Order: sequence, then structure tokens, then C-alpha cells
Amino acid sequence: MSVIPVLIVYFFVVNLIGFSAMFIDKQRAKKRAFRIPESTLFTIAIIGGSIGCLFGMYLFRHKTRHWTFVYGMPFILFLQIGALLFLILSPIRIKLL
Repeated sequence: MSVIPVLIVYFFVVNLIGFSAMFIDKQRAKKRAFRIPESTLFTIAIIGGSIGCLFGMYLFRHKTRHWTFVYGMPFILFLQIGALLFLILSPIRIKLL
């Protein structure tokens, strides 16, 4: 089994989780209910869900006044894109199986 399809499914799922977490936290904020901790939202972004978190953040207008989110989420995405480009353009090739 190839690694690429597994990674695609992983990133799709983790971004869906990030998008959903922003929606759920926004709904809880409206109801003044127990909220999802900011550290959890950032953790989801760091493990690959930064695109979903960003889309959710701006679509639901959630956390858009918090500078840590306005600058932090795009910064995480920038680092992830940089790491991906580094791996793609790296002269070192690792054979899996």
C-alpha cells in the first residue's frame, strides 16, 4: 500500500476535524457553554488541520479578533507548506518498502 493515499486521507480528516472544531466552538460561544480550549484548536492545526481551522475561523467569524489566531494559524500553515516543499525538493530520497 502506498503512503500517499494514506496521507491524503489523514489530512482530509484532520482538516475536517479542525473545521468542525471551529464550528462547534462558535456554537458553544453563542450559548455561553463550555468551550474548546484554544490549545486544542492550535494542536489540531499543528498536526495538519491548519487549512480547515483557517476556513472555519473566517467562515464562522470565530476567533478573528484574537491576534494569536489571526497570525498564528497562517504561520502554522506557512511552516507546514515550507516543510512539505523541503521534503519534496530534498535530494535525499527515502524508500518505504
